[in-house]
Amino acid sequence: MTIHKEGYTTIAISLLFIFILNAIIDYRFADITWLRWFAYIFSGVLFLIVLQFFRNPSRQFTSADNKVICPADGKVVVIEETQEGEYFKDKRLQVSIFMSPVNVHINRNPISGVVKFFKYHPGKYLAAWNPKSSTENERTTVVVEHANGTPVLFRQIAGALARRIVWYVKEGDVVEQNKEFGFIKFGSRVDIFLPLGTKVNLELNQVVKGGITVLAELS
Repeated sequence: MTIHKEGYTTIAISLLFIFILNAIIDYRFADITWLRWFAYIFSGVLFLIVLQFFRNPSRQFTSADNKVICPADGKVVVIEETQEGEYFKDKRLQVSIFMSPVNVHINRNPISGVVKFFKYHPGKYLAAWNPKSSTENERTTVVVEHANGTPVLFRQIAGALARRIVWYVKEGDVVEQNKEFGFIKFGSRVDIFLPLGTKVNLELNQVVKGGITVLAELS
């Protein structure tokens, strides 16, 4: 397991905060043993929480040209037909994956193809499970067209804790299945929009792994 590049700055700031906090307590409250030990334990727990959030575990990815692979770790919270109003402007099959703060937060391309559309939207920070988060929260929209002509839309959505979305793609890029397309910090959601009739291999509340779990099969 390695640490993701998006965590370097946050980890450095956390270490600086921990160092200053412990230095102050050791200097001003050296005679209060319980307080010093509390600070040490708090510092250790805080550092481990930050470290695990930015972990980048080694994985054996699932690669299949005719399959859509889950773009993120988390739990399936939506599988339904819905009106997609930004790009397709018609009915699509939506699958949503909620990412809690304990999940790996790397986002991966669900299919290989060409990026036909990309847009970043500033917005609110509603809870990620709120239905309005798909259209009102800070988010990005990416549409990748598969070699067979099938377009798949996926959307990074910030949550109540997630205050920074990072993306690594732009229109015209040729992307590869399971390669990173972005990162969302501290809890969030990813929506995927598929053509109606697509065979989805997931169930509600199923726990999935990005780059491993097969989400659907392309026609």
